[in-house]
Amino acid sequence: MNFTLTVLGTASAMPISERFQSAQVLSVRGRLFLIDCGEGVQLQMVRYGISLEKIESVFISHIHGDHVFGLFGFLSTLGMKKRTAPLDVFGPLSLGSILNFYKAFFSQGNVYEIRFHPLSMKKPEVIYSAKAFEILAFPLNHKIETFGYLFREKEPQYNICKEDVKRYGLTLAEIGKLKKGEDVIRPAGTDDDSSFFGFEKHSGTDKPLIIKASDVAYKPFNPRSYAYCSDTAPFSDLSSWVKGVDLLYHEATYLQEFEDQAKHRHHSTTLQAAKCALDAQVGKLLIAHYSSRCKDMAKYQKECRSIFPETYAAKEGDVYDLPYVKLK
Repeated sequence: MNFTLTVLGTASAMPISERFQSAQVLSVRGRLFLIDCGEGVQLQMVRYGISLEKIESVFISHIHGDHVFGLFGFLSTLGMKKRTAPLDVFGPLSLGSILNFYKAFFSQGNVYEIRFHPLSMKKPEVIYSAKAFEILAFPLNHKIETFGYLFREKEPQYNICKEDVKRYGLTLAEIGKLKKGEDVIRPAGTDDDSSFFGFEKHSGTDKPLIIKASDVAYKPFNPRSYAYCSDTAPFSDLSSWVKGVDLLYHEATYLQEFEDQAKHRHHSTTLQAAKCALDAQVGKLLIAHYSSRCKDMAKYQKECRSIFPETYAAKEGDVYDLPYVKLK
């Protein structure tokens, strides 16, 4: 039931010795997803014990080099490891040309299929759906076409208290309705045969019996969620698109004193990232994509925390686990 993020890279375009470029791996219920693929991603995955072969899908935000320069090496290594399972790659339409170039010159001997899914939405849309979770993509505000991603567990069916099943003699059909959060309404008079329904008669048999879902059903757990927003200038819709997520990754390339540069390059400052997290009422804010001009990540974190206290400046190798918590 894990929902775990591992940070592989936190640098922006200019690499420095202490930082790798953008890449993260998210494990959702044992399924691994690679988010962006900056230079050195393979080395980082080996360093932090993440199996390259187990990556199920890749999600690329945009085709600036610091987000894709690790892709060719990653794809080639999968070929050398004799991967046979298809690899799904999601990203902007422009990524297709890069993948075609790779296939034309570097994929000889690869036996696995690269399945490209170009994105073009103008608002959040589901691009991947499994039984227990789904993944959405949405546009960001950058110099070129760029997308963010939202990973979230689906709302679980309600559980029914065992005592109430016996108390009301619930049928399978009634249990099915209550699990969906729907009330059960038994028409007047249907409780006359108490031995069949197994509950005490309610007063006034001329009235229907209403079994409220809120009284007998409960949500087994709160679904977890993670949103990835890299390389974007602020825009009004973003906070509503990531509303209430447990963990929000939002780039904070510049300290607030460089706001003019952030605007010119379609990036965000620390305070702009923190304001988005505040407006979206998220659980925690994770920042990275630091400018090479600043070596002290604590400065980024301090500025963000002046607006949003639950801010964490990411570093390579950080692991953020969203715990599975039973509600009853």
